[in-house]
Amino acid sequence: MVHCGTATPTPEPYAPSTFLSFDRDGSVRVAGRTVRVFIWKVTEVMFITRENPIAWKAAAQHSGGLAATDAGSSAAGTASANGVRWDLSDLFAGPDDPKIQASLTALDEDAEAFAVRYRGTISVPGGPSPHHLLEGIVALEDLYERQWRVSGYAHLRYDEDTRDEASRSLSQKVEDRLTHIGNLLLFFGLEWLEVSDEDAGRIVKDPILAIYRHHLESQRLFRPHRLSEDEEKLVNEKDVTGSSAWARLHTELTSSLSFAVERDGEVRQLNMAQTLALLHDPDRDTRRRGHDALFSKLEEQGPTLTYLYDTLVHDKRTMDRLRKYRDPMSLRHLGNEIPSAAVEAMMQAVEGSYPLAQSYFKLKGSMLGLPEMMVYDQYAPLELHSQAMPWGDARDLVLESYRAIDTQFGALATEFFDRRWIDAEPRDGKRGGAYCSYPTPKLHAWILCSYTGTPRDVMTVAHELGHGLHAMLSRKQTLFNYHSTLPLAETASVFGEMVVFDRLVQRETDPRIRLNMLAGKIEDSFATVYRQNVLTRFEQSVFSAREDGRLTSRQLGDLWIAANRAYYGDSVTLTDGYRWGWSYIPHFIHTPFYCYAYVFGQLLVLALYRMYKEEGQSFVPCFTELLARGGSDTPEALLRPLGIDITDASFWQKGLVELEGLVSQAQVLAASLYPRPE
Repeated sequence: MVHCGTATPTPEPYAPSTFLSFDRDGSVRVAGRTVRVFIWKVTEVMFITRENPIAWKAAAQHSGGLAATDAGSSAAGTASANGVRWDLSDLFAGPDDPKIQASLTALDEDAEAFAVRYRGTISVPGGPSPHHLLEGIVALEDLYERQWRVSGYAHLRYDEDTRDEASRSLSQKVEDRLTHIGNLLLFFGLEWLEVSDEDAGRIVKDPILAIYRHHLESQRLFRPHRLSEDEEKLVNEKDVTGSSAWARLHTELTSSLSFAVERDGEVRQLNMAQTLALLHDPDRDTRRRGHDALFSKLEEQGPTLTYLYDTLVHDKRTMDRLRKYRDPMSLRHLGNEIPSAAVEAMMQAVEGSYPLAQSYFKLKGSMLGLPEMMVYDQYAPLELHSQAMPWGDARDLVLESYRAIDTQFGALATEFFDRRWIDAEPRDGKRGGAYCSYPTPKLHAWILCSYTGTPRDVMTVAHELGHGLHAMLSRKQTLFNYHSTLPLAETASVFGEMVVFDRLVQRETDPRIRLNMLAGKIEDSFATVYRQNVLTRFEQSVFSAREDGRLTSRQLGDLWIAANRAYYGDSVTLTDGYRWGWSYIPHFIHTPFYCYAYVFGQLLVLALYRMYKEEGQSFVPCFTELLARGGSDTPEALLRPLGIDITDASFWQKGLVELEGLVSQAQVLAASLYPRPE
């Protein structure tokens, strides 16, 4: 049994001087590529939390893992969460709220004051005094939290309806202003990176900096990749109309697409989330029509989507070259604080397990009675039970499940529903997918999804709520210690999914429905482990191919099919239309090489959940402490109290063994329900 031991107490945050109180309105959140570009660039070179997909979407975009990975999984159903919309009034009253302009003006003034106070005082002979450095860090955190209040609101409003002109205008205005403000603050982190390794090592050992030691040390990992201050300013300026604009175009284009699908003799115009959900329909012809409508429309937009992606790949390759990163994944590895060798070992272990997935797909094809398993069949339910769950029932189930883990978990989860921190209503123009946005520890989190009553939608709510609980538990951290690195960002979300899933299965008495639910869980796990591995291999091949020149639609299609064929083998037939499967995945656009964090997170949680089932409530304090520590240390150090060594190759196998167990259960049930003829 693993014992957490005594956690190191968190030092009290240091109070800035009166001069640096910055007591104007605000402190808040991150979301969206537009602001992420500014934040991301800052992340590479200066004081700021590591790039956080959760804070702007996780994701995915926060693709919140499973259901949202491909920009949404919600179906057009009868149990949707109509009227369930978040309340953003605790941020601002609306896009025209005069407090937004007042906040931006105050930020301008205070950023100027910060620059006057600290410019030239960090990169000095011997380095800054620990007290002076600490004072600057606390003041800088305050400035970032306040600008994220504005940027977060702008992007949450934008994601409510990407067609709304007022929200679009606000988003662009905020980006422009914050790019300027960000440029005023660039010097601080750059000056810290100019301090010699010897002086920096001595400074961070001072007890007064204990709370920020990991942050200070992790920032110096980027030292070899910094540009000059003037160059960093140029990067921020050009991205407003460069890579950020291209990423915005992708979001607006894919969100606005309408797909003509014939159902019941009537042609209906569906959005992307609704069309993707048809791939989970029990009727094969409906799945095929949804598949054909999706990819034919994407092919129509192919020239634009191809040019857009090629431009962003080339832009990243250019920036990686200028920053002297060894390969396209190096930046991501540094931000994740995971060595590249460990990531490659994990990916190879997953690829070695591809035959498990192939055997499952062959089993499923047999259960469905299909002579040939097509790519649009892989998510077909085994039974015709819709299992639609009203929003209220889903809420009760999820809350009950989190309460079963711990009363604190249940109380925090209840707040999200009672205080309207969730936007679950399906709407045209609403950003596809699902995410949990938690920008700073001074703010609560917000959840976006499109709930229509499917079992996968229930899992999506559980998943995103797990992110929300992780955020709430880690609010004792300061901003720069708040966000977990990507590999740990999925810990609470996937854990919560598994608890909810087990409760659903335990309630079900019909073995056929149980098998259907088990199949859904297996397929979601496959989507998180195997599919994300495929996405990462695809990205690697794309960046490699870009070395030889501009990418074409044919090249991208070939690379996509090759990466998927390695996964599916001969168990699933890939259609010609599926060649466009890469074109709508937001991770490729907004957060390159993000996807392997899903693999890490899923395999990690499979091991953690096994420990939970074995140890019961004695495991909960360890797990809670892991979440509460946020990003205050490296993944390796945070997991060590639970007895997990991520450098041990056998660690990855433990998670894969859990997957094998799920498949074995399905095989046993299938043998009793679908006996083979003599």
